[in-house]
Amino acid sequence: MGQTTSSPKSLESPSSCPIQHQTLAASGCPIQHDSSSKPQCPIDHTATGLNPLNQMPTLSQSPAPHQSLELPTQRTESSIPRDPAAKWEYPSPQQFYNALVRKGWETPEEHVETMVDIHNFLNEQAWQEVLKWEKRTGAEEEPHLARFKGRPGEISPKARFWLFAGWLLPSRFNAEPPFDRHDWVVRRPKTGEEVRYVIDYYSAPTQSDGAPVFSLDVRPALDSFGSVKERISVATEEAWSTFRETNNSRPIGRDS
Repeated sequence: MGQTTSSPKSLESPSSCPIQHQTLAASGCPIQHDSSSKPQCPIDHTATGLNPLNQMPTLSQSPAPHQSLELPTQRTESSIPRDPAAKWEYPSPQQFYNALVRKGWETPEEHVETMVDIHNFLNEQAWQEVLKWEKRTGAEEEPHLARFKGRPGEISPKARFWLFAGWLLPSRFNAEPPFDRHDWVVRRPKTGEEVRYVIDYYSAPTQSDGAPVFSLDVRPALDSFGSVKERISVATEEAWSTFRETNNSRPIGRDS
């Protein structure tokens, strides 16, 4: 994936859904990729008794009432460091399903493992984008994801701007809102500095075979001088690159 700092309509190298759709049942992909669906994060981040590191309640590994299909309880370790000694773990399919039930979402049990795969895939891609930003600072050590918070339904200022652009120029910009938003706080081990990143999750146009595609807009929040400087620097580089590409593509006129 490229550095996703441009408009959602033109996000670079969006990531395809990792699921083999030809192997799914006739009901199709279990994820609702259209923007009118509910946010994809099933966790109730407004509940009481939350873990302060991820703003999530403790999720049970026990089967939900009326659950007919046994779901795996193994959790997958991510590639994302939590601290120097450990990495974050993703919820198991059983925990994920319990979160869906808690939210009142009707989800076929046989599709839960697929949903977990997509959830994990998107977070891994988001971390890779964070690392691209962090490398620009010259950091020698890999940063840690200190804590995070899902903010489904909260439109970031940048996403709101692109929604307005899509309404104004629908042929050029995407007029669909992101289906989810996360805020990640990244800690730089050498200095202990913490940087907040905003991640908007978009559904991109499907591939020719109908497989869904996702795009992520990952960037440091504009709440520190360093983050503002990096955002301006990247925007300037992209504008200059676009200008050069435009000039190079123009036909060279003949001398009279």
